[in-house]
Amino acid sequence: MIRKLKSGEYRLYSRKVDPKTHKRRNLGTFDTRAGAEKHEREVQYFKHH
Repeated sequence: MIRKLKSGEYRLYSRKVDPKTHKRRNLGTFDTRAGAEKHEREVQYFKHH
């Protein structure tokens, strides 16, 4: 999932909550939403290959 930060950047979080911290894992911060969406697709591809 992608959230917009107050700084104007976008951060990619894991879909599931981390069992140790009970928070979503940060998977990277991006300047544009398109960059975050591209990386999210790369992550999903990697998980299934």
